[in-house]
Amino acid sequence: MKAASLAEWLQQGPYQAYSYSYPHKSAYRALPSRSLRAAWATEDRSALFAYIHVPFCTMRCGFCNLFAMAQPAETLVESYVDAVVRQMQAMDRALGERRFARLAVGGGTPSYLPAALLERLYVAAERILGIDLQATPSGIEVSPETVTPDRMRVCRTMGVQRVSMGIQSFAQHEVRALARPQQNAVVVEAIRQIREAGFPVLNLDLIYGIDGQTVESWLSSIESALSFAPEELYLYPLYVREQTGLGKMAIRKADQGADFRQALYAAARARLLDAGYTQVSMRMFRAPHAPRDSGPVYCCQDDGMVGFGAGARSYTRGFHYSSSYAVQRSATRSIIEDFIACDEEQFAQAGYGFELDSDEQRRRFVIQSLLTDPGLSHAAYTQRFGASVLEDLPQLQELTTLELATDEAGLFQLNAQGVSYSDTIGPWLASAAVRRLMPDAPC
Repeated sequence: MKAASLAEWLQQGPYQAYSYSYPHKSAYRALPSRSLRAAWATEDRSALFAYIHVPFCTMRCGFCNLFAMAQPAETLVESYVDAVVRQMQAMDRALGERRFARLAVGGGTPSYLPAALLERLYVAAERILGIDLQATPSGIEVSPETVTPDRMRVCRTMGVQRVSMGIQSFAQHEVRALARPQQNAVVVEAIRQIREAGFPVLNLDLIYGIDGQTVESWLSSIESALSFAPEELYLYPLYVREQTGLGKMAIRKADQGADFRQALYAAARARLLDAGYTQVSMRMFRAPHAPRDSGPVYCCQDDGMVGFGAGARSYTRGFHYSSSYAVQRSATRSIIEDFIACDEEQFAQAGYGFELDSDEQRRRFVIQSLLTDPGLSHAAYTQRFGASVLEDLPQLQELTTLELATDEAGLFQLNAQGVSYSDTIGPWLASAAVRRLMPDAPC
């Protein structure tokens, strides 16, 4: 197990694990089954986040370790959507009175679904869950090859405001290195259709650290992305995990030389700031022309997330739950088939997840706040937990000692150098218990 000192963690480099949620789903385990009505009964249900997971894609990218499968049978896809609707009906009863303040459809690739099935999901979300589609901020993830006029028309008609598309790179040799066959002409046409459909926000995802990538080729991809004036850009460092295609092919090995990801990150960050983008987190950059988000800020799980679909996570303050998790196709398919076989009574129960005691809740709040602009508010922490954050987590002071953060005017905030080490700071703040449960955890 790594030493508790942040200085020692930093010696291992800036890229150890992405802390987009805490704890990561790989820390979930089988638990005694419990009623979801009871789990949600004492939660604030006035501003919930609905997330619908579509675990299907046209291809399995070499770097992907998400819960998804490529090229499923049409009958499986239809049965899956039927099951998601059935799950919504079960959660309608389990949640009782509630209001959803945000909606996201992710994957996988949600736009893999035919337009009619996409429409069915949105209509069910409105009729069963009571989501006002036209008034609720919502987004969807797409891939270039699945963007079609009929799909985009359905999404826009259903009130979708944000479309996020993974491009990863505009350099053909780089997308080949990612085991992702993709032509720039398809990307350009997809962006044209998204813009033509009138979505207020376009997000593009790019990846750095690809085999054969240089600062010059990376900045060329940045310039190509900027030419489309996306409202948001996400820059992801490449992680190669053991069960992914790239991991199995051993394309990147520890002895292949220096890790240039930090130099690539710095070059891209400088270019985006020069273009007027604001950095929201290590990965997210927002354009000056991006519309103001009218929805509530979804941070630290004050609002609660209700997940629908195999692979979707749900969060109450003290209990995170989902279906089980897999990367390999056979295991993923088995989980999806088990999900499809569930009736409403089974969907009203949860038996796989993670119990967050008071310490884990505090760590989650700190990690989720600290790694995103504007940072960790002392007052918000005290209001939530009735204590001082520096008394509960005194190790945070090491961030200021190492000049990675400032603690001024009641706000604990990473500086530019600290933000660049988000993927080390997040894992460093995880509990020893969570790290022991995670197979890929830094140690």
